[in-house]
Amino acid sequence: MKRTKRKTRKIGISLIFLLIAAIPLAGAGKKKTVAEAYSIVAGTVFREPGFALPGAEVTLIPNFQADGVSLKVKKLSTVSDTRGEFVFRVPVANVQYTVKVAAKGYRGEEKTVNVQGEERADVTFQLHEESKQ
Repeated sequence: MKRTKRKTRKIGISLIFLLIAAIPLAGAGKKKTVAEAYSIVAGTVFREPGFALPGAEVTLIPNFQADGVSLKVKKLSTVSDTRGEFVFRVPVANVQYTVKVAAKGYRGEEKTVNVQGEERADVTFQLHEESKQ
């Protein structure tokens, strides 16, 4: 009985080592992709008196005044997270974007951002409550 357990244990350990050795070979046939360069437009949405505003709708609209360069950039939308933060990944180019923010019960706001090359452009919004008249 003891011999059978030892033999089974040795076979199990040998299989584990064989699998560990085969893992690098499994990925060898796959073609590695090259990461494309991109720029980031990021920011935070606050409400009065400086607290984060989660759930705000954020829209990024490209303004095509670029140097005659044709880009495939379309209007992007997202929602701010629990910390009021948002992020957009955009192609690398000299482009001006309009960032619009809207939230229920607050007056919307928009700002213009210039992105040049592989950079990060940060925008901060502080929304004010709509008047209750």
